[in-house]
Amino acid sequence: MKNMSLKVTDLVGGYSNVPVLKDVSFDVQDGELVGLIGLNGAGKSTTINHIIGLLTPFSGKIEINGETLPENVEKYKQQIAYIPETPIVYKELTLKEHIEMTILAYNLDADKSWKRAHELLKMFRLDNKLDWFPDNFSKGMRQKVMIVCAFITDAKLFIIDEPFLGLDPLAVDDLLQLIEDRKQSGASVLMSTHVLDTAERFCDRFVLLHDGQVRIEGTLTELRQAFPAAGESLNDIYLSLAKDGDKK
Repeated sequence: MKNMSLKVTDLVGGYSNVPVLKDVSFDVQDGELVGLIGLNGAGKSTTINHIIGLLTPFSGKIEINGETLPENVEKYKQQIAYIPETPIVYKELTLKEHIEMTILAYNLDADKSWKRAHELLKMFRLDNKLDWFPDNFSKGMRQKVMIVCAFITDAKLFIIDEPFLGLDPLAVDDLLQLIEDRKQSGASVLMSTHVLDTAERFCDRFVLLHDGQVRIEGTLTELRQAFPAAGESLNDIYLSLAKDGDKK
């Protein structure tokens, strides 16, 4: 049995006093890419916001390698690298300063991190833009800044929200290769996406959320076995589940 990087147990949570998530439980094991799948409003972003600490659970528990947020904020958060769906960049900072800030925030070795950063900048064709302000970049280029900053860290858990929207095909390919490299070194990845054909090819397991609950968690083979009438592809299985869920 592999160790679990992320373990979510009986999570109830949401905004104000209204529970969006109802007893959500799943895990992401070391060296594994898990796809978080669901329609808009299913609870994907709410789940991610609880994991990264933007929301406080009403009840339940979230652990990253045995650490919880209430017990040790710093140890918990230093294990996470987060790439949001909408890139968050600072107006006043150059690309170089974004990287410097990441190195400081994660208490990284500067020389080693800059070596890694230069490789990533070259990969994403940003190496001639260190003195530019990412606030003026296109959405796709801002996404690449987020990817570079995330992958210079030594994070144990990468949380990536809708990474393929806005990225060109070459950048998608580069990102998937980076994810594979980190998986090989034992890191875990939780990825929320609507691009189900890509998820089907690259994810090890899936967590299907519907109406704030986990409908099913497992490999594609396990999903096919659980819903033999739904079809072969992840897209077919998800659409079938979503329609069934709406009827209930």
